[in-house]
Amino acid sequence: ILQHPDGTVLKQLQPPPRGPREQEFYNKVYDSDCCDSILLELREYLPKYFGVWSPPTAPNDAYLKLEDVTCKFNKPCIMDVKIGQKSYDPYASAEKIQQQVSKYPLMEEIGFLVLGMRVYHVSSDSYETQNQHYGRSLTKETVKDGISKFFHNGYCLRKDAIAASIQKIEKILEWFEGQKQLNFYASSLLFVYEGSCQATTVRLSDVTLAEKRGVPKGLLSGGDILEYNNNIHVINSTENGKIEASVSKGLSKFYALHKKAYSKRHHSQLSLKVENLEQGNMWKSSACITQEHLNGNVIPQLEKVFCHMPAEIKESANVEVRMIDFAHVFPSNTKDEGYIYGLKNLITVLQNILDN
Repeated sequence: ILQHPDGTVLKQLQPPPRGPREQEFYNKVYDSDCCDSILLELREYLPKYFGVWSPPTAPNDAYLKLEDVTCKFNKPCIMDVKIGQKSYDPYASAEKIQQQVSKYPLMEEIGFLVLGMRVYHVSSDSYETQNQHYGRSLTKETVKDGISKFFHNGYCLRKDAIAASIQKIEKILEWFEGQKQLNFYASSLLFVYEGSCQATTVRLSDVTLAEKRGVPKGLLSGGDILEYNNNIHVINSTENGKIEASVSKGLSKFYALHKKAYSKRHHSQLSLKVENLEQGNMWKSSACITQEHLNGNVIPQLEKVFCHMPAEIKESANVEVRMIDFAHVFPSNTKDEGYIYGLKNLITVLQNILDN
């Protein structure tokens, strides 16, 4: 995959018949005259398509010009999961079938295969990468842990990203349950979520901690007020989103609940309405920060506090799940049961990670 200066990505057209078949698929779905509601909805789950592109210096080289799904992310975490019970199409030779089955015998049983992942670790400000050999090493017993690795940032499990991913897969599953036009083989889902916590300067005069740290709006409707009380002073923000802070008292005291009116706001106190924090143990990790001065580095313990916000009360995480790789898409008059099976199993695994 190459990157075009205009922000799109370029995928080189594969040799026939795979390349022309993928190009035909994109042309059909993105035809300007298309009025098929099934195909129009399918566009929501694909990268946008901008036709075929050739470099001026090599006019015979053809590339599919596609949306870069990762471009809006600061620290994109990326995972490629092949979906379906068969990674070979109906026209594959016996040799091809044997080759594909031997690569990952479990494909038929579990319906998906992790082809690779790249995960940003907040703790080390670096990426961990796993290739397809990692995915093929996963068994029925280890696949849950193998996928959970993608959602762990070195400090905590990003349950918000898991929950958002499940919702997006469910939408794709709904589409598959309602269509009998196309069957997909050796196609993948591309997962992308934001790995950084996007910390920025808190101006006490006009911005609340809730606005800067993404505390869900749903929590701002209760009667309890959580006050700043000068326990934490955020000094500034560095270019890569790391923040400096000094912590003068334990966060457990900082996050004490108070019944006070909003009139306190004009005293330069940062107030935050929260309803029943205790129920969600939202600040359970806060006790780990006591009497510390963090001298301009990222605040690992503070990140941990916010990462542990329960998924059900966080705002939807910044997550993309898109279908990719269409060199083996064929017309059909039946539901794509193999792809549906894989999606359902993947949802089950993600739900188990979330629940546990």
